[in-house]
Amino acid sequence: MIQISPRRLRARRRPVMSGDRRPVRLALVVAALSLVVTGGVMAVPAPARAADYPSWEDVQAAQGDANAKAAEIVVVQGLLEQLQTDLDTKNADAVTKGTAYEEAQTAYDQAEFKLGQLQDQADAADAVAAASEERAGQLAAQLGRSSGGNDISSSLIADPGDAGQLLYRIGAMSKLTEQADGIYSQATQDRNTAQSLSDQADVAAAALKVLAAEAEDALAAANEAAQAAADAFDEQETNRYALEAQLAVLQSDLTTTKEEFEKGEAERKAAEAAAAAEAARLGSPTNGTPTGVVSSSGWTRPSGGNISSGFGMRVNPVTHAYILHAGTDLAAACGTPIFAATSGTVSYAGWYGGYGNFVLLDNGGGVTTGYGHQPNGGITVSVGQHVEVGQQIGHVGSTGNSTGCHLHFETRVGGTPQNPVDFMAQRGIRL
Repeated sequence: MIQISPRRLRARRRPVMSGDRRPVRLALVVAALSLVVTGGVMAVPAPARAADYPSWEDVQAAQGDANAKAAEIVVVQGLLEQLQTDLDTKNADAVTKGTAYEEAQTAYDQAEFKLGQLQDQADAADAVAAASEERAGQLAAQLGRSSGGNDISSSLIADPGDAGQLLYRIGAMSKLTEQADGIYSQATQDRNTAQSLSDQADVAAAALKVLAAEAEDALAAANEAAQAAADAFDEQETNRYALEAQLAVLQSDLTTTKEEFEKGEAERKAAEAAAAAEAARLGSPTNGTPTGVVSSSGWTRPSGGNISSGFGMRVNPVTHAYILHAGTDLAAACGTPIFAATSGTVSYAGWYGGYGNFVLLDNGGGVTTGYGHQPNGGITVSVGQHVEVGQQIGHVGSTGNSTGCHLHFETRVGGTPQNPVDFMAQRGIRL
């Protein structure tokens, strides 16, 4: 098998990272033309999956429904504010119209009352005038009887001795007549004035009655508009209540969906962890150092699993070529974590021909460790990253020249491959 030193490897590597998903057949062609590596073991069943539960897309959809309903409520709330403003305006207009109607009705009532007073005055003046007319007529008749109906001059000639008495009566009658005429004239003037004021008051009352009727109509229209505004507000308020009820349901559904998603995720992770732990337990060697134990020299076992193929010359199970197997295969289960055997810096992480997805660590002092056959997407580190002993760097898989899930583990000094069993034993770790 062709070996490449870490320095040459860094110079020649391609920028293909762990996310590369080129078909396996391409890997086999590359392997056939370039690198031939280890054989493999039988595949171990994948960890059981958690029961079905809502996906993150379901959570997002539920959130979207709730957000959409909340947006509708915001729109309706804005409309309610506008309707409330309109209702307040119409109520204020109705109050103004009601005040105007009350003022118009009061003015009309006062005019009607004044009209009645003036009419009473006119009726009283008319009665006085009528009485004055009657009194004047009586005085005229009395004057006629006193003069005997004859000419006054003739009466004086015929009865000169009675002239003084006659002249006295004539003077008295004249005074009474003047008084009657004055009373009559004043009564007539009062009647005419009262009648004129009554007529004016009647016209004013009629006009005020028209204004009161118009004010009443305006009030009725304002009340109708205010009622329509109130009905519109109530309708939208009912709509808002309905939307809020729907939002409450959606939020409840969202909460339930999130809880089920989180519960499902927790169950899935727990199941994966349990499966990984079980795989590590089942794949752990019975006579080697347990995974996770760090020796005093700072080294640890890179993965579980018994040795399925050791270091040295062998027939490659894929290419059937007799070639050096430059590492040791640990038959850990698919998906089992791979840990850094010791601290170092990632000098390569990606596809590496027959090694499949491969991570190379520069551990310093010319020492390097390699971890091959990781699944697509299984590498958890990147070039240039520093890792500590026991830190997870990937997962066990079966890419490249492999017939089943296992870890191909290499140890090199100065670029020369060393037997990992002896190399690790010298550092306190039994493979």
